[in-house]
Amino acid sequence: MKSSHSPTGPRPLEIFGLKCNLIHPGDNIVLKIQDALRNSGQKFCEKDVLVIAESALATAEERIVRLSDITPGEQALEYERLYGIDAREAEIVIEESDQIFGGVFGVLLTLKDGLLCPNAGIDNSNAPLGCVVLYPKNPSKSAREIADAVFEKDGVSIGVIIADSRTQPLRLGCTGVAIGAAGFSATVDLRGESDLFGRPLMVTQVAAADNLASAAEIVMGESGESIPFALIRNADVIFNRKAEGIRTIPPEECMYWGALQNAARPKRESEET
Repeated sequence: MKSSHSPTGPRPLEIFGLKCNLIHPGDNIVLKIQDALRNSGQKFCEKDVLVIAESALATAEERIVRLSDITPGEQALEYERLYGIDAREAEIVIEESDQIFGGVFGVLLTLKDGLLCPNAGIDNSNAPLGCVVLYPKNPSKSAREIADAVFEKDGVSIGVIIADSRTQPLRLGCTGVAIGAAGFSATVDLRGESDLFGRPLMVTQVAAADNLASAAEIVMGESGESIPFALIRNADVIFNRKAEGIRTIPPEECMYWGALQNAARPKRESEET
């Protein structure tokens, strides 16, 4: 990744957690960000990156559903029987997901807006009692609007990431993942560049937004920290106010998905020799 540096070399990456009062449905998220900045003694500088927890944004966008308002159908009741997931929550997952692949206890594995995620991103943690929080409607669009609002108010261009946490295949624990981004190149294509021995890179693309989302998770936490925002300074990313958001690939082009699908496919006779 390339960016401009001072003559003395790269400046160290800095990450500041921005504590905030409880966010309620319908709150202005930009005003909440400004309050959190002020309370933390910070202000935006040119080429900062702001990381926002998706549940905080979704709450402000009123993406909250009361489970008592949901009547589960037959498929949702079957998912409850198979996987122990609340049938009302399963019904919401069915409505919100593009595809459901199956599940394990308490979780359905889904495809949502090109992202492979548990329960279509629906979360009952950090949600009001008896409710669940859905994903923001359009995370990259919201990120763009927030970046534009900061530019209009403060006259500085920043990057914005809408972040969630996610488990990795065969790994215990969660890392950060960007589900929306604006203001910088979320993915950097290094194909064609050379490695240490002069060999051209063939497939390497750096998930810059995901890397920063994971870094922000260290200060934002996963439970009751009340730190829904993080300010990242001196990030070595390519800033571009018109950069596209998060890029996804179809499942058949995914290494994990493709390999598992191929492993499950019976070999043809010509392949057994």
